[in-house]
Amino acid sequence: MRNLMTMAAAITFVCSFDAAAQPAQGPPPPPCVPSDTQFVCGQQAPEDLVVVPGGQWVVAGAFSGAGGINLIKVSDRTTVRAYPTPDGKDRLDAKTYPTCPGAPDAGFKAKFQTHGLYLLSGAGSVHRLFVVVHGAREAVEVFELDARPATPVLTWIGCAVAADPIGLNSVRGLPDGGFIATNFLPRGDATAMKRAQSGEKNGELWEWHTASGWQKVPGSEASGANGLEMSEDGRLLYVAAWGSQSFFRLSRGTATPTRDEVPLGFRVDNIRWSRDGSILAAGQGGAPGAQTTNIVKIDPKTLKVTEIVRQAGSPAFTAGTVAVEIGNQLWVGSFRGDRIAILPAP
Repeated sequence: MRNLMTMAAAITFVCSFDAAAQPAQGPPPPPCVPSDTQFVCGQQAPEDLVVVPGGQWVVAGAFSGAGGINLIKVSDRTTVRAYPTPDGKDRLDAKTYPTCPGAPDAGFKAKFQTHGLYLLSGAGSVHRLFVVVHGAREAVEVFELDARPATPVLTWIGCAVAADPIGLNSVRGLPDGGFIATNFLPRGDATAMKRAQSGEKNGELWEWHTASGWQKVPGSEASGANGLEMSEDGRLLYVAAWGSQSFFRLSRGTATPTRDEVPLGFRVDNIRWSRDGSILAAGQGGAPGAQTTNIVKIDPKTLKVTEIVRQAGSPAFTAGTVAVEIGNQLWVGSFRGDRIAILPAP
């Protein structure tokens, strides 16, 4: 605990909301001005983050305001809006995404609320970015991310629209252009959030491919299915259950799914692989209004849980949702505010 307290005291913040998926916005954060705490401002509730291969850029979602997708340059922590932009490109891959109704129109782009992110590494520094988007349609929108230019370029290439009442949260891209996504909170149900918070199983995982469309993943029923990852061989899924404050491992592609679940004691949000082969799980502890940011490491083989951060909320930063490794730091997003927190990695 002494180490945790020391870590919290050493926290550096980078300035940078789950819609129905999370509690309402709190009061505005304090100004982003130079002080003992450093800030990179201009984010809009960066609920999820992914690191571009090479570690020079971070992709951040924007869950509030006008939404969009941001690129943050690691070296100087400046932010560039990558999509939508006035000169942004849309190029539908109709072969892979034949049911997509078309590129986002002007109205959709004006309120492009981005949620879960996943970056699938590709050849020649050209990658595929999967983004959960709420707004004119509930969908996974897919982009090509070209990291060869000095500033990476995003090109929209397709989408898969979710059926009612699925309420998407996280996504995990697959090599064929398909993906697996979590149904966190069914849309149109005023009592869904309360039931999820009580631990009721209210959603599940869905897998999408060009030929088969949306298919429910057997054995994946969960309370507030949130963050999602997969083993390198594709045989195991790892899932954050926000409502039941737990984490489970699920076999994929077997006739009888095997599931192992462990309690975490906080509302676990997004999960990411760590360089040491463990899974970084971030989320919120405590009660609304006094939320902590909790981060643990989970051994994917034994499911042993090791706490590495438990940080009290403050006006500057609260309610962490994701942690990614950048050098010897952890970058932590939130569904609130205009910033990303930077913590020393343990």
